[in-house]
Amino acid sequence: MKGHERDTISTDSTSLKSPVVLSLALHLLILAVALAGWSWTNPVQEPEPRSIAARLISPEPEPSPLVDDQDQRKKDQELKEKQRQKAEAERKRIQQEEAQREAEKKAQELARKQEQLKEQERKRQEAQAKQKAEQQARAKEAARKKAEAEAKERERQKAEQERKRQEQVKRKALEEKKRQEELRRKEEAERQRKEEEARKAAEQKRQEAERRLREQQLNALAEEAKKAQENEARKQREAQAARAREAQMLTDSQKYQALIRERLSQAWYPPSSATENMTARLQITLLPTGELASVTLVSSSGNTAFDNSALGAVRSLKRYPVPDNRDSFERYFRQFTIEFNPQRLR
Repeated sequence: MKGHERDTISTDSTSLKSPVVLSLALHLLILAVALAGWSWTNPVQEPEPRSIAARLISPEPEPSPLVDDQDQRKKDQELKEKQRQKAEAERKRIQQEEAQREAEKKAQELARKQEQLKEQERKRQEAQAKQKAEQQARAKEAARKKAEAEAKERERQKAEQERKRQEQVKRKALEEKKRQEELRRKEEAERQRKEEEARKAAEQKRQEAERRLREQQLNALAEEAKKAQENEARKQREAQAARAREAQMLTDSQKYQALIRERLSQAWYPPSSATENMTARLQITLLPTGELASVTLVSSSGNTAFDNSALGAVRSLKRYPVPDNRDSFERYFRQFTIEFNPQRLR
């Protein structure tokens, strides 16, 4: 078909040149008018028109070019009318959508205003309720204050009555007190008179009793002085005897201590490792018979052999020399300490 078209155009180009140009110009004019009509009739933004892909096909040579041109114009007009109707329908659709959106917007605005009116009504009712509650509260507070004032007035009247009653009681009590004081003054005067008489009689008795008491005190003082002299003489004798006993006890203790040191010195054999600086301190407890009750190492010499030798020497004595006087034994020999040193026993 295409080859046939090319052959036709090439063989008869002179006869078809003028209709083709006219058809092309007519199509372009229709398209321009349509575009201009759309831009003027639709102020709102229209969707972009769909592009029309057209292919120019050389028509078959017909015997009457004038008939073809009229048909083409009719078709172009029909196409233009369809496009206009389509554009008009699209414009109406957009207008309807805008009208619907506007109606929705107005409905929303109306609903918002109704909601605002409801909110204002609610706030008004709340304010009225609050005002009513405040009025009721003020009325209640006023009633309470009135009741309090009335109660305070009743209390004041009651207190005033009580004050008057107490004043009357006090006045009667004061009168009674004055009467009682007058009675007491009379009784006091009588009592003082009787007391004065009794005092004089008692004073005589007291003076007599004091005289007898002084005599008794003098006799007692003389007896007490005599007893004091006798006690002082007795104390002096006892002190002299105690000093004598103490001296005897000290002498006995020194004598028996020397005997004990001598016995221990004979029984003690220090180890070969003993030095002059070693000292062991032992506490010895004896029985009144002189027997050893216990021995304790109070202070170590630092050398076990040295300490054991001192303990062995103390334990080796079966009986220690002690005085027969019990007081001397209890004071000096019941419990005593002794130091063991290679140079001395002390």
